[in-house]
Amino acid sequence: MRSIILKFLKKASPKLNFWGYNPYITIANVKGMRFFKKDLKEIEEQLHGDKQFPVTKLFPMLIDKNAEGGTLSGHYFHQDLLIAKRVFSNKPIKHVDIGSRTDGFVAHVACFREIEVFDIRPMQNKIENIKFIQADFMRLKPEMLNYTDSISCLHAIEHFGLGRYGDPIDAYGHLKGLQTIYNVLKKGGKFYFSTPIGKQRIEFNAHRVFNVEYLLSLIKNKYAVERFSYVDDMGDLHENVSLDNEVAVKKNFGCNYGCGIFEMTKL
Repeated sequence: MRSIILKFLKKASPKLNFWGYNPYITIANVKGMRFFKKDLKEIEEQLHGDKQFPVTKLFPMLIDKNAEGGTLSGHYFHQDLLIAKRVFSNKPIKHVDIGSRTDGFVAHVACFREIEVFDIRPMQNKIENIKFIQADFMRLKPEMLNYTDSISCLHAIEHFGLGRYGDPIDAYGHLKGLQTIYNVLKKGGKFYFSTPIGKQRIEFNAHRVFNVEYLLSLIKNKYAVERFSYVDDMGDLHENVSLDNEVAVKKNFGCNYGCGIFEMTKL
């Protein structure tokens, strides 16, 4: 019976989440009420009328007790840390980022150098070492040709043209975005690129998922792949993996929704 319920919840969760309901959180909260009542009674007994820190209201946080002490896995954690370290090591003259996570990768890089961030969405905050430019990278501005010797686009190209972030609908937006990046990057420059990998598909309007063979066909004759890493479906990083294994490439390294991370040099 329990397995049937779990299968139902797994299938229904995306639709329920759309309406703001997460069944897993509900189950965790119901379970958590047991220790919440017990813990509340214990702390009230310990305070024993102490007026310095009165319990003025209840604010139940019932999920954290059994959770791990932070998240050290997943696409964003691994890619942001890995590529920030590579930028630090390579010390480019200028580093430009296209649409990557500002509270992850961009913040990491801004700790040790200036970074120019291009995004189709506006950004109001002014932060030291972060220069923001609002732009649609599906279209190249002539003044951007051969603009930089180092560029990153982490977990962003899969969104181009799907309208999720206010961008115009374009079924081939990912191709236009990659071509713009190629034109912006100087010959011999570094391109740090990541995107979801698995069976090729569009999950509208969230993202695309690319098979590795297709990505390699887009890169061919344009870049030399210096390193390839990936994050598997469990959120674990596999660093500096060979792309010579044709079977693994065809099977997308066993990923249904993984993250391929490419470190490349423009030919």
